[in-house]
Amino acid sequence: MDNRKQKYIPTFQNQTEKENEYKKRLTFARNNSFGSLILTWQWEPVLNKWFLQWFSNINRSLINPFEWIELQTSGLTLEKNYIKELKEDIWISTISLSLSDIFSSESNAQYQRTPSKYKTNITKLCKEIKESWLNLRLSLNMTDKYNKNKAQEIFEQAKLLWADQLTFRLLYKSNTDCEQNIWIEWHTPNSQILDDIKNYIIQNGKILWILPFGATKYSVDWISTIIDSDSMSSNISNSYKYLILRPNWKLYTHWNDPWSLLF
Repeated sequence: MDNRKQKYIPTFQNQTEKENEYKKRLTFARNNSFGSLILTWQWEPVLNKWFLQWFSNINRSLINPFEWIELQTSGLTLEKNYIKELKEDIWISTISLSLSDIFSSESNAQYQRTPSKYKTNITKLCKEIKESWLNLRLSLNMTDKYNKNKAQEIFEQAKLLWADQLTFRLLYKSNTDCEQNIWIEWHTPNSQILDDIKNYIIQNGKILWILPFGATKYSVDWISTIIDSDSMSSNISNSYKYLILRPNWKLYTHWNDPWSLLF
């Protein structure tokens, strides 16, 4: 086995050294016109309260801190008091709620393999997010759960959930036979619903702007709408879609390519 392909997590001499490395990369992003920051994790970021607070302390110490901060979450363990903490202590401005079925809390929990005791009540959670004066993005993981629906029904449900933003996210599948890829293969939505969504957006939406990485943002039924067909930033572009700060404290441009290292 090639040891060069193994993940390397550096050992720091002290906490100050670790914080300085983190600050250096956050500052680089701010100095290169990245105005927004997304907090995400391989599992569930809201379960890692220690890191969220640590990040917030580092961010607040920057000369030009991030104030436009989005948290991507499945909603696991989120409730009113925790949402208030995220807003006031971490400076979260947008909560992006990842859903595999916008119509059913039970079905959504099943597809996201959420333990029953942590099942998210979608309507209740969306209401609490909006009552906290946070922006609400619904990020829909496009699965076969949507095959039976029409695009109009999806937008009507998003409005009932008080969504400000709606992202249709095509799930990324690599060329391996891992369990995740097999699951995505089995649960890929059919082309009819995807075409219906695209046509509905074009026919009922108004273009707001073209994002730097090529996607078009529309205003549809008073909801800011994007189709994210390149969630892993694999398409060639003249600009970075993301700058990704990984657990090894290094900065990358692509999620799925370790050779996209910047520094």
